[in-house]
Formats: sequence, C-alpha cells, structure tokens
Amino acid sequence: MRRKTGIVIGTCAALALAGVAGAVVAAQDGSEPAGWHDAPAVAPAPVAEHGLVPGAPAPAAPRTTAATPVPSLSSATSDDPGQPPASSAPSSAPTPEHVQDRRLESTEAPATGRERIGTMHRVDEELGYQAGPVRQELSYPGASYVKVHFERIAVPAGDYVTVSNPAGTESYRYEADADGRWAMSITGDTAVVEVHRRTESLSGVLADLGVDIDRVARGDARESGGSGAGDPGPAGPGREESVCGTDTSTDAVCYESNDPVAYTKSKAIARLLINGTELCTGWRVGAKNRMITNNHCLTRSDEAYDTEVWFNYQCAKCGGYDVFKPTKVWGDRVLATDKTYDYTLFTVDGFASIEKFGFLTLDTARPKRGQELYVPQHPAGEPARIAGSKGEAAGNCAVDNPDYTGYAAHSDVSYFCDTAGGSSGSPVISRATNRVVALHHFGGCPNSGVRGDLLAGRLRAYL
Repeated sequence: MRRKTGIVIGTCAALALAGVAGAVVAAQDGSEPAGWHDAPAVAPAPVAEHGLVPGAPAPAAPRTTAATPVPSLSSATSDDPGQPPASSAPSSAPTPEHVQDRRLESTEAPATGRERIGTMHRVDEELGYQAGPVRQELSYPGASYVKVHFERIAVPAGDYVTVSNPAGTESYRYEADADGRWAMSITGDTAVVEVHRRTESLSGVLADLGVDIDRVARGDARESGGSGAGDPGPAGPGREESVCGTDTSTDAVCYESNDPVAYTKSKAIARLLINGTELCTGWRVGAKNRMITNNHCLTRSDEAYDTEVWFNYQCAKCGGYDVFKPTKVWGDRVLATDKTYDYTLFTVDGFASIEKFGFLTLDTARPKRGQELYVPQHPAGEPARIAGSKGEAAGNCAVDNPDYTGYAAHSDVSYFCDTAGGSSGSPVISRATNRVVALHHFGGCPNSGVRGDLLAGRLRAYL
C-alpha cells in the first residue's frame, strides 16, 4: 500500500452526501443492520443537473473553526512527468459543431468538468506537542461530510493521528507519510482530529513536531433530503436537462427482486469524491484492479490518489432513506487516459476490499438501434440509481443512434436514458448482453456515451 493508513470502521451512519443526517446502516452480505436511528421521514430533495437546486439555502458557517472558502485546487491537465502517456490522445480534442453547445454531464465545476458537491475552506489549526491541543473538533452544522487536509504530519515513530466521527464509529489512522494529503471523509457534520502519543520523553525535539491542518472540505447540505433522489425539477436558466421526460430512474435496490441481474451489475459501480468537493461515477472494468471513469473527471495519478472511491453506496430499501455502509478506498495510479474518447483507466489502493462487488465487461460489438439499455449511476452523488427497466417499462432507455458524434465522428452511442450531474463515467449496459456498450459522458437529450467497442480495443492490453 502506498498509504500506511490503518482504517477502523465500526457501525457508521452512511448518509447521502447531498442529503441529511441519520441513516440505518447494514451490509449487503446479509449482516444485521447497525442499529442507528431511522432517517427523518422527509421528501427527497430535487436533484439539480449541475449542483444545488436554485434557491437552496447557503451552507452554515462552521461552529468550531474559522474558515475561509477557497476555489477548487484540482488540476485537469495531463502533463504529469511520472504519468504513463495518454493512449494516443491529441493535444486538443476535436469539437464538432453540434457538441460545442452541449455540456458534459458534470459541469458544476467548469474548470474541471466535474459536479461540485462541497465547499473548500482554508483553516489554520495546529495540534500536537508544544503548540496546540491534542484533539480538535472541526464542525460544520448541516454538512453531509467533513474531509480534512493535512499540510504537515510531523510525529515520531509510534505516534499517529486519527480522524473520526465524534462517536468513534468511523475512524481512520494516519502516520507521518500522510504529509500533504487528504484524510478520508467523515460522514456527518463533525470530524475529530486527535494526536495519539506513545512517546513520553521528546525533550529537545518537541518544537519540530506537530500536525497542521490547512484545508477542510465539507459536503454542502440541501434544503431537504434523503438517500433516494426524486424528480430533478424544472431546468433552470443555463442548465441543460438530461432527464428526458419524466424521470424513471429508481434506487438500485428496487431492482433486487424483479431484475436481479441489473441489481447485481449495479454493485460494480462506485461514487467518486474527487479533491474533496467534486463528483463523478466510476466502475470496475474486468476482473483485475481496474477502474474506469471519464477523462474530464480525472487524468493524473495525483488526482486519483486524492480520490475517494465508494462502493456499496446504495439504499437499503426501495424508496427509503436508509443506506448501506459504503466501502471506501483510495484511487491509486492512472494507467491510461484519452481526451477525445473521454476515458481514464486507474487502479485503487485496497483492491481486496472491493473485489466482492464484482465487475463489468466492455461489449466488443456495437449495439443496434432500439436495443434496450440500463444505466447504474450516482446522479448528483446520490446512492446508486438505475435508469432503464425491462420490456415495456424500459421507456426511452434504448439506443437512439449507434453512430453518434461525440468529441469525434462516430465515437458515441446516443440514448434518452435519464441521467444527471454526477453521472459522468457511468456504464451504459445492454440488456441483450449485460455488457457495457458506452461510457456515459454527455447530457442534453439525447444523452450519449463513448462506444464500448472502441474502448475495448484501446484498453485490451490493460484489461
């Protein structure tokens, strides 16, 4: 492992990151619920195509720590000198005339093309030895998660730092090699950072020791919420709608009994929290340690390294607000990326813990017009949803044009399956083969994804 990060997770309330606190947590392997209190019975909040619904209240200021919002610090370039070369990607992708006015599915953060779900704050907190306390709460009332960035961790061998929720039921351990890195997010509105000292006598070196926190990302709260996303509401000015007609997507768990294949396939997708505040969807491709998402979501290994990859982030009950406890791992190394075909292939750190969720396979054949589809996804960062039911219920989730132009002529497949901001990187799956025929990246009705057969050819050597 590149991170020496010990993870201690007990029962934890895993909330919809754009929702409200309070969830009953269970494991999908049949284990008993964790016994947390029920979520409040409130109607699901509407899902905006590009972030919060217009008119939603501004997030509250933090209780404990003075903080100043700062712009996103992520990078969308691909000139990492330690990075494998992109798979024959041109320096600037062609932009066909009809694409110029279309939006990527995740466009709340225009500099990166990712959906924005959180707010970044500057903080100046020092913990540890001669300066500062050994324990600090960072609290932001109403936040759906709190994520701490370490500017410095200078601790002697044997000492370590934990970031946890106040109850200690979600806790992550860090040592000196976490300098300059993000900690894993803590669900809820409060993170507790604590220095654990095992060394009693350090006279003469205390002045050089300590833990400095320079940034905190917190998940923006919505006016009301639940783990199930409902009608995304009317399109606002400048927003390109990707729910084509009435939103027919539903919680993935709603498919468990009447469409078990689609439900099982949905377990292979993951919710990506990138650089603390931005979202996309990704999924396991093939049996090896391989994840795929869009190039406009991430391009570099350093971005992947600061990306949380959440598996099993699904509702526990169809139409309910309780969610399963997600399994969180870090992204690791980018293996291949391409701007024109809008893909990035990367690995994760901690692969053994997510193997049980299965994988998807790219279809090497092009689909036919009218072929039924389904799309498991994390729209607006919500727990997994699936667009596209079987048979007559499939509605508009079918191939509209198998020869569609994306960033290049003939690169895409178009469809009218319902998606939303944050769905970028989702697999578009054929009901005929249960293989992935497209990597979703464009909204706009029709929506479109990069052809799976083209990706299969380009990525064969890696898979």
